[in-house]
Amino acid sequence: MADAAVDGTRRVLVAADKFKGSLTAVEVAERVTAGLRRVVPDVLVEALPVADGGDGTVAAAVAAGFERREARVAGPLGEEVTAAYALRGDTAVVEMAEASGLQRLPEGVLAPLTSSTYGSGELLRAALDAGARTIVFGVGGSATTDGGAGMLAALGARFLDGNGEPVAPGGGGLAGLVSADLSGLDSRLSDVELVLASDVDNPLTGPKGAPAVYGPQKGASPDDVTALDAALAHFAKVLERTEGVGARAAEYAASPGAGAAGGIGFGAMLLGARFRPGIEVMLDVLGFAPALERADLVITGEGSLDEQTLHGKAPAGVAAAARAAGKEVVAVCGRLALPAEVLGRAGIRRAYPLTDVEPDVAKCIADAGPILERVAESIARDFLA
Repeated sequence: MADAAVDGTRRVLVAADKFKGSLTAVEVAERVTAGLRRVVPDVLVEALPVADGGDGTVAAAVAAGFERREARVAGPLGEEVTAAYALRGDTAVVEMAEASGLQRLPEGVLAPLTSSTYGSGELLRAALDAGARTIVFGVGGSATTDGGAGMLAALGARFLDGNGEPVAPGGGGLAGLVSADLSGLDSRLSDVELVLASDVDNPLTGPKGAPAVYGPQKGASPDDVTALDAALAHFAKVLERTEGVGARAAEYAASPGAGAAGGIGFGAMLLGARFRPGIEVMLDVLGFAPALERADLVITGEGSLDEQTLHGKAPAGVAAAARAAGKEVVAVCGRLALPAEVLGRAGIRRAYPLTDVEPDVAKCIADAGPILERVAESIARDFLA
Protein backbone atom coordinates (compact mmCIF):
# COMPACT_ATOMS: atom_id res chain seq x y z
CA MET A 1 0.00 0.00 0.00
CA ALA A 2 2.86 2.38 0.81
CA ASP A 3 4.36 1.81 -2.65
CA ALA A 4 1.03 2.48 -4.29
CA ALA A 5 0.77 5.78 -2.47
CA VAL A 6 4.27 6.82 -3.63
CA ASP A 7 4.17 5.93 -7.32
CA GLY A 8 0.41 5.99 -7.96
CA THR A 9 0.37 2.42 -9.29
CA ARG A 10 -2.86 0.63 -8.50
CA ARG A 11 -2.67 -2.88 -7.08
CA VAL A 12 -5.47 -5.33 -7.80
CA LEU A 13 -6.03 -8.71 -6.19
CA VAL A 14 -8.04 -11.16 -8.32
CA ALA A 15 -9.46 -13.76 -5.93
CA ALA A 16 -12.25 -15.46 -7.86
CA ASP A 17 -13.61 -18.99 -8.00
CA LYS A 18 -14.20 -20.95 -11.20
CA PHE A 19 -17.04 -20.30 -13.64
CA LYS A 20 -18.28 -23.88 -13.52
CA GLY A 21 -18.46 -25.44 -16.95
CA SER A 22 -16.66 -22.52 -18.61
CA LEU A 23 -13.47 -21.35 -16.89
CA THR A 24 -11.23 -22.60 -14.10
CA ALA A 25 -10.38 -20.17 -11.31
CA VAL A 26 -6.90 -19.80 -12.82
CA GLU A 27 -8.38 -18.96 -16.23
CA VAL A 28 -10.75 -16.41 -14.66
CA ALA A 29 -7.75 -14.65 -13.11
CA GLU A 30 -5.84 -14.71 -16.41
CA ARG A 31 -8.75 -13.26 -18.39
CA VAL A 32 -9.49 -10.55 -15.82
CA THR A 33 -5.81 -9.57 -15.77
CA ALA A 34 -5.70 -9.32 -19.56
CA GLY A 35 -8.77 -7.09 -19.65
CA LEU A 36 -7.52 -4.78 -16.90
CA ARG A 37 -4.16 -4.31 -18.61
CA ARG A 38 -5.73 -3.37 -21.92
CA VAL A 39 -7.09 -0.25 -20.21
CA VAL A 40 -4.40 0.33 -17.55
CA PRO A 41 -1.18 -1.29 -18.85
CA ASP A 42 0.87 -0.65 -15.72
CA VAL A 43 -1.67 -1.99 -13.21
CA LEU A 44 -0.14 -4.47 -10.77
CA VAL A 45 -2.28 -7.59 -10.59
CA GLU A 46 -1.88 -10.39 -8.08
CA ALA A 47 -3.85 -13.54 -8.87
CA LEU A 48 -5.01 -15.78 -6.05
CA PRO A 49 -7.54 -18.30 -7.46
CA VAL A 50 -9.83 -19.44 -4.64
CA ALA A 51 -12.17 -22.33 -3.90
CA ASP A 52 -14.60 -23.18 -1.11
CA GLY A 53 -13.65 -26.82 -0.59
CA GLY A 54 -15.52 -28.24 -3.59
CA ASP A 55 -14.13 -29.15 -6.99
CA GLY A 56 -11.27 -26.86 -7.93
CA THR A 57 -9.81 -26.77 -4.42
CA VAL A 58 -6.62 -28.65 -5.30
CA ALA A 59 -6.12 -26.49 -8.40
CA ALA A 60 -6.40 -23.34 -6.25
CA ALA A 61 -3.82 -24.70 -3.80
CA VAL A 62 -1.42 -25.58 -6.64
CA ALA A 63 -1.83 -22.08 -8.11
CA ALA A 64 -0.87 -20.71 -4.67
CA GLY A 65 2.39 -22.66 -4.62
CA PHE A 66 1.49 -26.13 -3.37
CA GLU A 67 2.98 -29.12 -5.17
CA ARG A 68 0.56 -31.24 -7.17
CA ARG A 69 0.73 -34.93 -6.24
CA GLU A 70 -1.17 -37.82 -7.82
CA ALA A 71 -2.38 -41.21 -6.62
CA ARG A 72 -4.21 -44.11 -8.25
CA VAL A 73 -7.43 -44.64 -6.28
CA ALA A 74 -10.89 -46.12 -6.69
CA GLY A 75 -13.47 -43.96 -8.43
CA PRO A 76 -17.06 -43.83 -7.15
CA LEU A 77 -17.97 -47.09 -8.93
CA GLY A 78 -14.73 -48.87 -8.06
CA GLU A 79 -12.83 -48.30 -11.30
CA GLU A 80 -9.26 -47.01 -10.87
CA VAL A 81 -8.70 -43.29 -11.48
CA THR A 82 -5.79 -40.88 -11.12
CA ALA A 83 -6.64 -38.33 -8.44
CA ALA A 84 -4.64 -35.29 -7.39
CA TYR A 85 -3.97 -33.70 -4.04
CA ALA A 86 -1.74 -30.76 -3.07
CA LEU A 87 1.18 -30.69 -0.65
CA ARG A 88 3.33 -27.94 0.82
CA GLY A 89 5.61 -28.88 3.68
CA ASP A 90 3.53 -31.04 5.99
CA THR A 91 0.19 -29.53 4.92
CA ALA A 92 -1.94 -31.34 2.37
CA VAL A 93 -5.09 -30.22 0.58
CA VAL A 94 -7.26 -33.19 -0.35
CA GLU A 95 -10.37 -32.74 -2.49
CA MET A 96 -12.86 -35.59 -2.22
CA ALA A 97 -14.31 -34.79 -5.65
CA GLU A 98 -10.97 -35.76 -7.19
CA ALA A 99 -11.70 -39.37 -6.21
CA SER A 100 -15.44 -39.52 -5.58
CA GLY A 101 -16.93 -36.62 -7.51
CA LEU A 102 -19.71 -36.57 -10.06
CA GLN A 103 -17.13 -35.88 -12.76
CA ARG A 104 -15.63 -39.31 -12.04
CA LEU A 105 -18.78 -41.13 -13.15
CA PRO A 106 -19.01 -42.36 -16.75
CA GLU A 107 -20.90 -39.89 -18.93
CA GLY A 108 -24.64 -40.19 -18.45
CA VAL A 109 -24.31 -42.57 -15.50
CA LEU A 110 -25.62 -41.70 -12.03
CA ALA A 111 -25.44 -44.20 -9.20
CA PRO A 112 -26.88 -42.64 -6.04
CA LEU A 113 -27.27 -45.96 -4.17
CA THR A 114 -23.96 -47.60 -5.04
CA SER A 115 -21.37 -44.81 -5.44
CA SER A 116 -18.67 -45.10 -2.78
CA THR A 117 -16.19 -42.74 -1.11
CA TYR A 118 -13.55 -45.51 -0.86
CA GLY A 119 -11.21 -43.61 -3.17
CA SER A 120 -11.42 -40.52 -0.97
CA GLY A 121 -10.09 -42.62 1.90
CA GLU A 122 -7.28 -43.85 -0.34
CA LEU A 123 -6.46 -40.24 -1.22
CA LEU A 124 -6.29 -39.32 2.48
CA ARG A 125 -3.98 -42.29 2.99
CA ALA A 126 -1.73 -41.06 0.16
CA ALA A 127 -1.45 -37.69 1.93
CA LEU A 128 -0.51 -39.48 5.15
CA ASP A 129 2.10 -41.50 3.26
CA ALA A 130 3.53 -38.21 1.93
CA GLY A 131 4.08 -37.00 5.50
CA ALA A 132 1.11 -34.68 5.94
CA ARG A 133 0.47 -33.60 9.52
CA THR A 134 -2.30 -31.16 8.66
CA ILE A 135 -4.89 -32.19 6.08
CA VAL A 136 -7.47 -29.78 4.71
CA PHE A 137 -10.21 -32.07 3.45
CA GLY A 138 -12.35 -30.19 0.93
CA VAL A 139 -15.69 -31.84 0.35
CA GLY A 140 -18.29 -31.06 -2.29
CA GLY A 141 -19.32 -32.10 -5.79
CA SER A 142 -19.70 -35.71 -4.70
CA ALA A 143 -21.32 -38.56 -6.60
CA THR A 144 -21.85 -40.36 -3.29
CA THR A 145 -24.30 -40.63 -0.41
CA ASP A 146 -22.61 -43.23 1.79
CA GLY A 147 -21.98 -41.26 4.98
CA GLY A 148 -18.25 -41.63 4.44
CA ALA A 149 -18.44 -45.40 5.02
CA GLY A 150 -16.31 -46.14 1.96
CA MET A 151 -13.69 -43.61 3.06
CA LEU A 152 -13.56 -45.14 6.54
CA ALA A 153 -13.24 -48.64 5.07
CA ALA A 154 -10.26 -47.54 2.96
CA LEU A 155 -8.63 -46.27 6.15
CA GLY A 156 -9.11 -49.56 8.02
CA ALA A 157 -12.68 -49.61 9.36
CA ARG A 158 -14.87 -52.71 8.84
CA PHE A 159 -18.62 -52.65 8.15
CA LEU A 160 -20.17 -56.11 8.17
CA ASP A 161 -23.53 -57.66 7.34
CA GLY A 162 -25.28 -60.51 9.18
CA ASN A 163 -22.97 -63.07 7.57
CA GLY A 164 -19.85 -61.27 8.71
CA GLU A 165 -19.15 -60.08 5.16
CA PRO A 166 -18.44 -56.47 4.13
CA VAL A 167 -21.63 -54.63 3.20
CA ALA A 168 -22.13 -53.65 -0.43
CA PRO A 169 -20.57 -50.31 -1.44
CA GLY A 170 -22.59 -47.11 -1.41
CA GLY A 171 -25.30 -45.71 0.80
CA GLY A 172 -27.75 -48.39 -0.27
CA GLY A 173 -25.52 -51.12 1.13
CA LEU A 174 -25.63 -49.62 4.61
CA ALA A 175 -29.20 -50.88 5.02
CA GLY A 176 -27.68 -54.34 5.57
CA LEU A 177 -25.14 -53.18 8.15
CA VAL A 178 -25.11 -55.24 11.36
CA SER A 179 -21.78 -54.40 12.99
CA ALA A 180 -18.97 -51.88 12.68
CA ASP A 181 -15.37 -52.01 13.86
CA LEU A 182 -13.27 -48.86 13.82
CA SER A 183 -10.36 -50.30 15.81
CA GLY A 184 -8.33 -50.88 12.64
CA LEU A 185 -8.34 -47.24 11.50
CA ASP A 186 -4.93 -45.97 10.38
CA SER A 187 -3.13 -45.04 13.60
CA ARG A 188 -1.50 -42.01 11.95
CA LEU A 189 -4.87 -40.26 11.93
CA SER A 190 -4.64 -39.64 15.67
CA ASP A 191 -1.54 -37.47 15.13
CA VAL A 192 -2.96 -35.42 12.25
CA GLU A 193 -5.02 -32.25 12.30
CA LEU A 194 -7.90 -32.97 9.93
CA VAL A 195 -9.94 -29.94 8.88
CA LEU A 196 -13.28 -30.56 7.17
CA ALA A 197 -13.70 -27.72 4.68
CA SER A 198 -17.21 -27.37 3.31
CA ASP A 199 -19.68 -24.72 2.22
CA VAL A 200 -22.74 -26.60 3.55
CA ASP A 201 -23.95 -27.04 7.11
CA ASN A 202 -26.56 -29.77 6.66
CA PRO A 203 -26.94 -32.59 9.19
CA LEU A 204 -26.60 -36.21 8.08
CA THR A 205 -30.30 -37.13 7.78
CA GLY A 206 -33.80 -35.70 7.94
CA PRO A 207 -35.54 -33.02 5.84
CA LYS A 208 -32.31 -31.00 5.60
CA GLY A 209 -30.02 -34.02 5.48
CA ALA A 210 -27.71 -35.21 2.73
CA PRO A 211 -30.16 -37.54 0.90
CA ALA A 212 -33.13 -35.15 0.96
CA VAL A 213 -31.26 -32.01 -0.09
CA TYR A 214 -28.51 -33.32 -2.37
CA GLY A 215 -29.63 -36.82 -3.37
CA PRO A 216 -31.74 -35.64 -6.34
CA GLN A 217 -28.68 -33.87 -7.82
CA LYS A 218 -26.97 -37.27 -7.87
CA GLY A 219 -29.84 -39.02 -9.62
CA ALA A 220 -31.76 -40.20 -6.56
CA SER A 221 -35.50 -40.74 -7.10
CA PRO A 222 -37.93 -39.99 -4.24
CA ASP A 223 -37.80 -43.69 -3.31
CA ASP A 224 -34.00 -43.61 -3.42
CA VAL A 225 -33.95 -40.58 -1.13
CA THR A 226 -36.17 -42.39 1.37
CA ALA A 227 -33.98 -45.50 1.22
CA LEU A 228 -30.74 -43.54 1.58
CA ASP A 229 -32.04 -41.49 4.49
CA ALA A 230 -33.09 -44.67 6.32
CA ALA A 231 -29.75 -46.35 5.52
CA LEU A 232 -27.70 -43.42 6.83
CA ALA A 233 -29.84 -43.21 9.98
CA HIS A 234 -29.26 -46.94 10.48
CA PHE A 235 -25.51 -46.43 9.91
CA ALA A 236 -25.42 -43.82 12.68
CA LYS A 237 -27.43 -46.09 15.02
CA VAL A 238 -25.04 -49.01 14.50
CA LEU A 239 -22.12 -46.70 15.23
CA GLU A 240 -23.80 -45.65 18.47
CA ARG A 241 -23.41 -49.29 19.54
CA THR A 242 -19.81 -49.45 18.35
CA GLU A 243 -16.92 -49.45 20.79
CA GLY A 244 -14.91 -46.25 20.67
CA VAL A 245 -17.75 -44.23 19.16
CA GLY A 246 -20.94 -44.59 21.21
CA ALA A 247 -23.05 -41.51 21.81
CA ARG A 248 -20.72 -39.34 19.74
CA ALA A 249 -22.24 -40.89 16.60
CA ALA A 250 -25.62 -39.28 17.31
CA GLU A 251 -23.95 -35.97 18.16
CA TYR A 252 -21.94 -35.97 14.93
CA ALA A 253 -24.95 -36.99 12.80
CA ALA A 254 -26.84 -33.91 14.00
CA SER A 255 -23.86 -31.56 13.64
CA PRO A 256 -23.60 -28.88 10.94
CA GLY A 257 -21.52 -30.23 8.07
CA ALA A 258 -22.25 -33.92 8.75
CA GLY A 259 -24.35 -34.02 5.59
CA ALA A 260 -21.67 -32.46 3.41
CA ALA A 261 -20.84 -34.37 0.21
CA GLY A 262 -23.32 -37.18 0.78
CA GLY A 263 -22.52 -37.49 4.46
CA ILE A 264 -18.76 -37.76 4.15
CA GLY A 265 -18.70 -34.95 6.68
CA PHE A 266 -20.10 -37.43 9.22
CA GLY A 267 -17.38 -39.92 8.38
CA ALA A 268 -14.69 -37.24 8.69
CA MET A 269 -16.00 -36.26 12.13
CA LEU A 270 -15.58 -39.88 13.20
CA LEU A 271 -11.92 -39.42 12.27
CA GLY A 272 -11.69 -36.38 14.54
CA ALA A 273 -12.11 -33.72 11.85
CA ARG A 274 -12.96 -30.17 12.81
CA PHE A 275 -15.60 -28.52 10.62
CA ARG A 276 -14.87 -25.05 9.24
CA PRO A 277 -16.47 -23.11 6.38
CA GLY A 278 -14.50 -24.09 3.31
CA ILE A 279 -13.73 -20.60 2.06
CA GLU A 280 -12.37 -19.52 5.47
CA VAL A 281 -10.04 -22.51 5.55
CA MET A 282 -8.88 -22.01 1.99
CA LEU A 283 -8.22 -18.28 2.44
CA ASP A 284 -5.95 -19.17 5.38
CA VAL A 285 -4.18 -21.93 3.45
CA LEU A 286 -3.73 -19.85 0.30
CA GLY A 287 -2.20 -16.84 2.07
CA PHE A 288 -5.07 -14.46 1.37
CA ALA A 289 -4.43 -12.04 4.26
CA PRO A 290 -1.00 -10.79 3.12
CA ALA A 291 -2.20 -10.59 -0.49
CA LEU A 292 -5.19 -8.54 0.65
CA GLU A 293 -2.95 -6.16 2.55
CA ARG A 294 -1.08 -5.36 -0.68
CA ALA A 295 -4.24 -4.62 -2.69
CA ASP A 296 -6.16 -1.42 -3.42
CA LEU A 297 -9.03 -3.22 -5.19
CA VAL A 298 -10.25 -6.80 -4.89
CA ILE A 299 -12.03 -8.61 -7.72
CA THR A 300 -13.85 -11.79 -6.78
CA GLY A 301 -16.56 -13.82 -8.47
CA GLU A 302 -17.96 -17.15 -9.66
CA GLY A 303 -20.20 -18.45 -12.41
CA SER A 304 -23.49 -17.46 -10.79
CA LEU A 305 -23.91 -14.83 -8.09
CA ASP A 306 -27.14 -15.87 -6.41
CA GLU A 307 -28.66 -16.73 -3.04
CA GLN A 308 -26.30 -19.69 -2.67
CA THR A 309 -23.34 -17.32 -2.94
CA LEU A 310 -24.34 -15.72 0.34
CA HIS A 311 -24.17 -19.02 2.21
CA GLY A 312 -20.48 -19.75 2.43
CA LYS A 313 -19.47 -19.59 -1.23
CA ALA A 314 -16.07 -18.20 -2.18
CA PRO A 315 -17.10 -14.65 -3.28
CA ALA A 316 -18.96 -14.04 -0.01
CA GLY A 317 -15.95 -15.17 2.01
CA VAL A 318 -13.55 -13.03 0.01
CA ALA A 319 -15.85 -10.00 0.26
CA ALA A 320 -16.32 -10.40 4.02
CA ALA A 321 -12.57 -10.57 4.63
CA ALA A 322 -11.88 -7.64 2.30
CA ARG A 323 -14.59 -5.50 3.87
CA ALA A 324 -13.13 -6.20 7.33
CA ALA A 325 -9.80 -4.91 6.00
CA GLY A 326 -11.41 -1.80 4.51
CA LYS A 327 -10.82 -2.81 0.89
CA GLU A 328 -13.15 -2.16 -2.03
CA VAL A 329 -14.56 -5.27 -3.71
CA VAL A 330 -16.22 -5.82 -7.09
CA ALA A 331 -17.35 -9.12 -8.55
CA VAL A 332 -17.42 -10.78 -11.95
CA CYS A 333 -19.91 -13.51 -12.78
CA GLY A 334 -21.60 -15.25 -15.64
CA ARG A 335 -25.06 -14.59 -14.28
CA LEU A 336 -26.25 -12.14 -11.62
CA ALA A 337 -29.34 -12.96 -9.56
CA LEU A 338 -28.82 -10.63 -6.59
CA PRO A 339 -30.00 -7.02 -6.31
CA ALA A 340 -27.47 -4.25 -5.67
CA GLU A 341 -28.54 -3.74 -2.05
CA VAL A 342 -27.96 -7.42 -1.22
CA LEU A 343 -24.55 -7.29 -2.88
CA GLY A 344 -23.76 -4.22 -0.83
CA ARG A 345 -24.65 -5.94 2.43
CA ALA A 346 -22.30 -8.77 1.41
CA GLY A 347 -19.49 -6.26 0.93
CA ILE A 348 -19.55 -6.18 -2.88
CA ARG A 349 -19.62 -2.66 -4.30
CA ARG A 350 -20.73 -3.74 -7.78
CA ALA A 351 -21.11 -6.90 -9.85
CA TYR A 352 -20.28 -7.27 -13.53
CA PRO A 353 -22.10 -10.20 -15.19
CA LEU A 354 -21.09 -11.49 -18.61
CA THR A 355 -24.73 -11.18 -19.65
CA ASP A 356 -24.36 -7.38 -19.54
CA VAL A 357 -21.96 -7.74 -22.49
CA GLU A 358 -23.58 -10.71 -24.22
CA PRO A 359 -27.29 -11.32 -23.38
CA ASP A 360 -27.23 -14.77 -25.01
CA VAL A 361 -26.45 -17.14 -22.13
CA ALA A 362 -25.30 -19.94 -24.45
CA LYS A 363 -22.74 -17.58 -26.02
CA CYS A 364 -21.62 -16.45 -22.56
CA ILE A 365 -20.88 -20.06 -21.64
CA ALA A 366 -19.18 -20.86 -24.95
CA ASP A 367 -17.13 -17.66 -25.15
CA ALA A 368 -16.72 -16.90 -21.45
CA GLY A 369 -13.01 -16.02 -21.69
CA PRO A 370 -13.12 -13.22 -24.27
CA ILE A 371 -16.34 -11.82 -22.79
CA LEU A 372 -14.78 -11.78 -19.31
CA GLU A 373 -11.87 -9.77 -20.69
CA ARG A 374 -14.34 -7.15 -21.96
CA VAL A 375 -16.02 -7.11 -18.54
CA ALA A 376 -12.62 -6.54 -16.92
CA GLU A 377 -12.03 -3.60 -19.27
CA SER A 378 -15.20 -2.03 -17.86
CA ILE A 379 -13.95 -2.57 -14.30
CA ALA A 380 -10.65 -0.90 -15.21
CA ARG A 381 -12.44 2.11 -16.68
CA ASP A 382 -14.77 2.41 -13.67
CA PHE A 383 -12.27 1.84 -10.87
CA LEU A 384 -8.68 2.21 -12.14
CA ALA A 385 -8.45 4.60 -15.06
